Amino acid sequence: MKSLDETTCQALTTYTKLMRAAESVTNRVSRSMSAADLTISQFGVLEALYHKGPLCQRDIAAKILKSTGNMTLVIDNLEKRGLVRRERDNQDRRYLTVHLTKSGAGLIEGAFVHVAAAIVSDLAILSPAEQQTLGRLCKKLGLQDGGRG
Repeated sequence: MKSLDETTCQALTTYTKLMRAAESVTNRVSRSMSAADLTISQFGVLEALYHKGPLCQRDIAAKILKSTGNMTLVIDNLEKRGLVRRERDNQDRRYLTVHLTKSGAGLIEGAFVHVAAAIVSDLAILSPAEQQTLGRLCKKLGLQDGGRG
């Protein structure tokens, strides 16, 4: 097997640590979402609608970094539970806007408090300065190709 140069080894080690940390934090924080009977994607949709107001499906997908195909299924399931509703635009019948229902708003209000507390608790291992540094570095990585970071 060919040995790797130092730069490659460092990049691979850093990548592995980043992915493991992200997965660990996500697993711990998602427990709060599961307690509200929400998947990570469902939580993301409800949170986006709660904080941004009604959005089209494409904008929701872009905001939570999911494919539009995946969004159709997620929103279908939220709609079946009465948490969101789709409305057609009067001017362009092809355009659908997704809205939170009263039930959806109530669920995300309660769930968001618990998820935010879980995130704060999980990141408390880092000082505020370390959290700022981590945030800056993650944004730098995410934006290197024009991504949304």
